[in-house]
Amino acid sequence: MNPALKLWYYAGGRLPRKHRQFVFDDVTGPKWLVRFTIRSLVQVTPLVTIITCALVFGLGSPWPLAIACGALGFVVGLYFALSYAPESVDYRLTKYGYPRGSATDGRRERNAAQDRERQAQYDAVWRRSEG
Repeated sequence: MNPALKLWYYAGGRLPRKHRQFVFDDVTGPKWLVRFTIRSLVQVTPLVTIITCALVFGLGSPWPLAIACGALGFVVGLYFALSYAPESVDYRLTKYGYPRGSATDGRRERNAAQDRERQAQYDAVWRRSEG
C-alpha cells in the first residue's frame, strides 16, 4: 500500500474499500492495540497542542497552567480512546462492509489455538485429578 495512504489511515483517515483487508488485518493482528494506541495519539496530539497554545497566546494563561491543562486533555483523550478500543475497531470494520463484531471475532479466532494450549498447560499443572 502507498505510504501516504498508510499515514492518512493512522492519522484517522478512511481508506478506499479496496484496502478493506488491510484494515481487517490491522485491527485483528497481534499488535492491534499498540497500533490503535498510536493512531489515537496521532489524533489527540494536534488537538491538545492547539488548545494549549490557545490558552497561552489567546487567553494569556501561564505556561505551567496551560501545559497542565493540555496534559490533562491528553490523558483524558487517550483514556477515553483506549476504554472503547474494541468497540471502536469493530465499528471501523462495519464501515468497510464487515459484519458487526468482526474485529472481536477475528482476534478470538486468531488467539483460539494459543488459548487452548495455555488452558491445557494450566490444567496439567493445577487441575490434576486427586486419586
